[in-house]
Amino acid sequence: MKFSHQEVKDLWFAGIMISIAFAILLSGGYNVFVSPSTQILMFFFISMFTAGIGFLLHELMHKLIAQNYGFWAEFRAFSNMLWLALLFSLFGFIFAAPGAVMIRGKINKEKYGKISLAGPMTNIVLAILFLIGILALGKEGIIGLFFSLGLTINSLLGAFNMIPVMPFDGAKIIEWNKGVYFVTTILAVGLFVVSFLV
Repeated sequence: MKFSHQEVKDLWFAGIMISIAFAILLSGGYNVFVSPSTQILMFFFISMFTAGIGFLLHELMHKLIAQNYGFWAEFRAFSNMLWLALLFSLFGFIFAAPGAVMIRGKINKEKYGKISLAGPMTNIVLAILFLIGILALGKEGIIGLFFSLGLTINSLLGAFNMIPVMPFDGAKIIEWNKGVYFVTTILAVGLFVVSFLV
């Protein structure tokens, strides 16, 4: 894959902002500033390797598939939405639209659907790997917390991106293949439910 200087900057910015937002959320929202604790540092590093990596690989897979089809594809961060995600995290929830891979070229429904599918499927695969980690090592301690949050966050990212309205991936996938859409959505939502049961 080829990256422009601007794209690298946008990927880093979005990844760090998403990690900080989840760290604040997991640390109790605005309470992290009322009662400061080193716990936020632990949650930041966990967030980097769960939410941050989940976001990064999601976008890179969109880019990889698009470039394999011969299209120009570059990620651009949505700065305003990232600051909004940070603000929301202070109040105990996150609505994140960190950015998107911009694509140029003559693209049909099938190719657009497959490019879009690559993102949520990446999060589903990551969620399954985190689930395997829980089943193998349990949910105790920091390692258990890492696997547990990795499963929850990536299954949620996968399910969230399957919303069937623009600009979400789900809108392009359902337009291309309804069967693929429903199977992918069931997998993502199922893993999210499982994250509360294991």
